[in-house]
Amino acid sequence: MNIEALARPEIVAMQPYSSARTEAPARGILLNANEAPRSLLAGAGLNRYPDPQPQALVERLAALYGTRPDQVLVTRGSDEGIDLLTRVFCRAGRDAVLICPPTFGMYRIAAQSQGAAIVSLPRSPANGFRLDGPALLAALRTDPGIKLVFLTSPNNPSGDGVGQELLLELLEQARGRAVVVMDEAYAEFCGLPSSAALIDEHENLAVLRTLSKAWAAAGLRCGAVLAQPGLIALLRRVIAPYPLPSPVIALALRMLQDDMLERQRQLLAEVARNKTALLETLAGRTFLCEVIPGEANFVLARVGGGVNSGADSAADPAAALLAFCAERGVILRGFPAEPLLRGYIRITVGTREEIAALSTLLDEWGQRR
Repeated sequence: MNIEALARPEIVAMQPYSSARTEAPARGILLNANEAPRSLLAGAGLNRYPDPQPQALVERLAALYGTRPDQVLVTRGSDEGIDLLTRVFCRAGRDAVLICPPTFGMYRIAAQSQGAAIVSLPRSPANGFRLDGPALLAALRTDPGIKLVFLTSPNNPSGDGVGQELLLELLEQARGRAVVVMDEAYAEFCGLPSSAALIDEHENLAVLRTLSKAWAAAGLRCGAVLAQPGLIALLRRVIAPYPLPSPVIALALRMLQDDMLERQRQLLAEVARNKTALLETLAGRTFLCEVIPGEANFVLARVGGGVNSGADSAADPAAALLAFCAERGVILRGFPAEPLLRGYIRITVGTREEIAALSTLLDEWGQRR
């Protein structure tokens, strides 16, 4: 299969933009990019454009994720990767994106922005919103318009992972028809192997990674798309000329030095311990009908009657608890725009002190019921 056959014809045919930094390295006397001759901040070098795909960072991310450098595209977080994939593979009014809500909302936003149709396979609250593999396979068999399949492993907000057996079935079913996108933003928190190991054998697989979660660098906005070189080349046709600012590149390289690996492992262990403490805090709360632990750095819980109380309930059962906590400085996540998550709240695993503060508020809330 040639991955270009799945891409929008106009993307394949277009002449991509060639920046000054792409055409010539940042050496010598640089008079080719209309840059300022010096930086206003001494020594910062901010008067110069950064490398479009900084080689040192690409190589470091490739080593981290077990791929080759030519299988890596550095992006502004996973969000940019989602947008690029949708723009490259989906023709407005003709192609479709397959999603399994409740899941990360940017898949839908990217599809709507591109004018792509959305094929939605809702997860069921009856089984903790776990992925319905047979329904996914059936949709791919019966809908030739699907060009992208977005999956999150572990899923946000249900926390369940995608097993490799199902992924292999999906990749085979989608061969020559669609690209399967595995969003592994939370992969470091679970025990499942990364699907990046399958890239060499599957031209229609794209994997999204980020430094935002397990690397504690959400403020950097640094992520990557991992895929075969042909797919990466298509994305490079539409990516911004200089996606990552120079300070972000420098900080990301510092974050990924060998001496930081042990600190990152310690952070993951701390999150695992604190998640146990959070689950203990939530256990036995009579106003919580369900707690879904998941395999990431958050927990999903249902307040009151939740989705099973009927569509004509007067108000979201979680709204009052969310407001109560927010008024006292503890911010939890509700989902007022997602009918499937009516009554649910998502709680990020914080520090022990933050969990203790939440526990105190939940005690107070329980006494008011």
